[in-house]
Amino acid sequence: METKPKIVEVRNLSHRYSVDWAIREINFEINERGVVGLLGSNGAGKSTTMNIICGVLNQTEGDVLLGGINIRENPIEAKKLLGFLPQRAPLHTDLTVDEYLYHCADIRLVPKSEIPAAVERAKRKCGLEEYSRRLIKNLSGGYQQRVGIAQSIIHNPPFVVLDEPTNGLDPNQIVQVRQLIREIARDRAVLISTHILPEVQAVCDQIKMIEHGRMVFSGSLAEFNNCAAPSTLVAMMDAAPADDVLLEIPAVRRVERITSRRLRIHFEGDDSIVHEIMRRSVEEGWQLSEIFLEKQSLDTVFAKLSGK
Repeated sequence: METKPKIVEVRNLSHRYSVDWAIREINFEINERGVVGLLGSNGAGKSTTMNIICGVLNQTEGDVLLGGINIRENPIEAKKLLGFLPQRAPLHTDLTVDEYLYHCADIRLVPKSEIPAAVERAKRKCGLEEYSRRLIKNLSGGYQQRVGIAQSIIHNPPFVVLDEPTNGLDPNQIVQVRQLIREIARDRAVLISTHILPEVQAVCDQIKMIEHGRMVFSGSLAEFNNCAAPSTLVAMMDAAPADDVLLEIPAVRRVERITSRRLRIHFEGDDSIVHEIMRRSVEEGWQLSEIFLEKQSLDTVFAKLSGK
């Protein structure tokens, strides 16, 4: 039985500028619909990786396959399976929305007879039907970004790459574009490059994180949230002991009084400290009524994975 090729395969991808390696031995695959976030701090190598995947840059070593087609060996056929929105959308602002999308469909090699239907489909998906004859320069920033996303799906590709898709938008526009990204990801794989952690929480199903040119994380959003173990817990005690008493517990490193009854306890080691505090509370009458571990924030996880 013939195996269906994966949507994206990145194999041992490495690239260097002059003598310095920007990325080294990056490996991952995407084989299902949904949104994948490509994370990394400035200079981590995510832009290099994204540009190679999109055929903008030729890698030093390794391979990128789209639908089983090597993008370096057969770029035209591979790019038929790819939609791309750079950080600065390549809009011709003196054209109307229709004129621009017809042009994009043509250069994407959509058959002439199919271009009108392709344009209407992209406009409908991106909520642009009412703006067909509007000059792009007269659209708001949010709607210009919608036009940019429309050009990336005009040829109905199974894989779309969006570089910082909400950069420069106001809060309302950001919400709208994020909803649009989720909508287009219902029937294709979408890779977004971002360093905005709330965006990751809002739209991503999977995360790939690059730091210092190497892949440091690949997994689901839930796995990303949980990859840094908790180091604090919050306890509610009606008869809370003095800080010195809690500091006698070997794992406890610091006690923070949130209120007279609510404490944040900083600890080292695993979560067995919860059971120890519960035991001590029963034995010594601390009247413990609530206790829970605090999950690490995305910022903390990001900082841990990036080594910062």
